Formats: sequence, structure tokens, C-alpha cells
Amino acid sequence: MNLLFFSSAFCDPCIQTRGVLKQVAMLLPDVKIAELDVARDTAEAEKAGIRSTPTIVIAAEDGSEVFRAEGVPTVNQVLVALAKAV
Repeated sequence: MNLLFFSSAFCDPCIQTRGVLKQVAMLLPDVKIAELDVARDTAEAEKAGIRSTPTIVIAAEDGSEVFRAEGVPTVNQVLVALAKAV
């Protein structure tokens, strides 16, 4: 499963989200977390329909979206969403 983290350079909530995802990565080292900057990765952001940062999108192995959160998620929200993606 893949976790996409859409961020931007001047986004204070993105800094908080990085901290949340760092904790998730320590708990679940097998989860692939990719951070995409919306200014640099515009095609991916447009394809995913990103309207604000931070936005997290969790996709199942088949690519289907399982979870989306705009704003700073909690560690528990991310863990529950990842469990649903399995």
C-alpha cells in the first residue's frame, strides 16, 4: 500500500504532518510514504485532485483510493486508514 503526502514549501501544517508520518513510519516500517510537493509535482497533484496542503492519500495495491485527509491527521487516523487499505 502507498501513502502519498502532498505538501508545499511554505505550509506550517505540512511540518506537523511530517512529524505524524515519521511516527507512523516508526510503527509501520513497511509502509511506503512518498512526499510530493504540489509546486514541483503538479501533474500528480492535479491527477489526485489536490486542492489544499497538506493532503494525505492512501491507496490500496490496486491503486484505488482508500483514505484522504486534508489538514493535519492524527497518528491514529493514519493507522486506521492504513488498516482499511490492507
